[in-house]
Amino acid sequence: MGLRRGFKTEANALAREVRADLGLAASDPLDPWKLAEFLEIPVQSLSSLRDVAPGAVRHFQLRDMAAFSAVTVFRGSLRWIWHNDAHAPQRQASNLSHELAHALLLHPPGGAINETGARDWDTALEAEASWLGPALLISEEAALDIARRETSASDAAVAYGVSTRLVSFRLAAVGANRRVQRARAIRPMPTNRTPSHTVREPD
Repeated sequence: MGLRRGFKTEANALAREVRADLGLAASDPLDPWKLAEFLEIPVQSLSSLRDVAPGAVRHFQLRDMAAFSAVTVFRGSLRWIWHNDAHAPQRQASNLSHELAHALLLHPPGGAINETGARDWDTALEAEASWLGPALLISEEAALDIARRETSASDAAVAYGVSTRLVSFRLAAVGANRRVQRARAIRPMPTNRTPSHTVREPD
């Protein structure tokens, strides 16, 4: 399912808004843990459940790590984010940003399992969070800055605390390289002509 009309523009604006709220410039790296703290959403690690659910923690952190990334748990109007801290730091940032995207978009809670026993999955809401999450980590302005400076994907990934894959995704999503090249192509070329001097006629 595609994103609703105008959503990408809204996502870019929201990424700028949260950066401003955190005192960041539009192209600055964003720490999702600080954003969660600003939004007053507690973040809990899967490892913290090792004493109460050792089997589940062992399964998701050792046997099938890909099966669990992060989830938002509701209690009334309050929400908590639980995430798999066995993932690489860059993956954890992406996981957390996805859940924060749901919160920022005011997505309503849903059941984890439907009546058939399968995972309950709202395709439209997940698509929105999957777009906004990366936009939070690398804003439109950040993507353009990366392209303008011709920063490598690996260097940008380190600077923004994300994977090289996410960097490449955001550059493509924003059309950053194309937009920078087009801006350079239409920029007026400086001339070497010496400016003329106006000679004032005598009175």
